[in-house]
Amino acid sequence: MKLATKILLLAVGIMLAACSKEPETLSTREAQAIHAGEECHLCGMFIKKFPGPKGELYLKTSDKIKKFCSTRDMFTFLLDPEYKKQVKEAYVHDMSKAHWKTPDDNHFIDARKAWYVIGSSKKGAMGKTLASFGTQQQAQDFMTEFGGKVYSFDQITLQIL
Repeated sequence: MKLATKILLLAVGIMLAACSKEPETLSTREAQAIHAGEECHLCGMFIKKFPGPKGELYLKTSDKIKKFCSTRDMFTFLLDPEYKKQVKEAYVHDMSKAHWKTPDDNHFIDARKAWYVIGSSKKGAMGKTLASFGTQQQAQDFMTEFGGKVYSFDQITLQIL
């Protein structure tokens, strides 16, 4: 094999190896515990002061987490056309495992995989909120008991909110 061919093959191999590595910005960041005194990124209310599921998210451009006093506030921010394509990770409480009055931060789930009940009789920080669940069946069970309608993440729009 000619030297030029060997160099070309070596260069291609190095480029392929470099392309196969994921940039650090693609790493997944986890949900964080919500502490007393932390304020909602959208409305400024104290997050822990209110019942119901909370939300958290990261933008693609920052490692600073944004925390919300309710899933409704999180969706209001997340669906804003200015931020919609900038959100990388989003988390909500799995209310099948968390107590409504004081959700446990050990039960955050990926908001994009969660199921939501909108219009139930349960209240959150901003009044009516989106009850979030790990499975569609859990959301349907909640809906049967407390009313509302079940939605997947992709079905939720600003108009529905």
